[in-house]
Formats: sequence, structure tokens, C-alpha cells
Amino acid sequence: MGEIINYYIKALKEYANFNGCATRSEFWYFTLVNIVISIILNGLEISLIGTNYIALIYSLIVLVPSIAVATRRLHDINKSGWWQLIGLIPIIGLIVLIIWYATDTKPNKY
Repeated sequence: MGEIINYYIKALKEYANFNGCATRSEFWYFTLVNIVISIILNGLEISLIGTNYIALIYSLIVLVPSIAVATRRLHDINKSGWWQLIGLIPIIGLIVLIIWYATDTKPNKY
């Protein structure tokens, strides 16, 4: 459990670092913790308060770190971070990104 939290904290500390690479573990553990925190915040807030402003604020806080770790993950498979924009294509774009995020490290120029 400590390793997962360490990857999450590492990604948050490197929130503005769009250079370099991120391993699959770093990317997926960061994503996992983000999803778990979002679900917990949404559930608690909607059941107790009836709104989801805190979850929205959390999502905005981790927006830049999420983009940064995804960019570094794409660098790890020798792709530009701009390829994240392919996710704007409904369904197909997201499938392609998930496959790329799950791809093993490749020798790269980054």
C-alpha cells in the first residue's frame, strides 16, 4: 500500500514536469488513487451534503498533475504528450490511449 501512495505523491510533486518518462506503475497507481479518492469524495459529499463541490475542486487540483503524468507515460513509449488529444475522439480515442498507457516501455528520445 505504501508503494501505491508513494507513486501518487511522486506524481503530485512533479505536477508541472512534462519532461521525462513515467513507468506504467507510476501512471496506473496515480490513476487508481485518483479514482478511489474521487469515488469516496463523491459518495460522502452527495450523501451528507447533497452536492459534489469538494469532488469538483479535487478534480481541478489534480488536473495538471494528471496531464503531466500522462504526458510522461506517453514519452515512455516514445510518443509525444500531444497524443493525449486523441482521447477527444469518442470511444476509439480512449481505447487507443488505454492501450498506449498499458504498453511496455520502449527505447525513446525523451
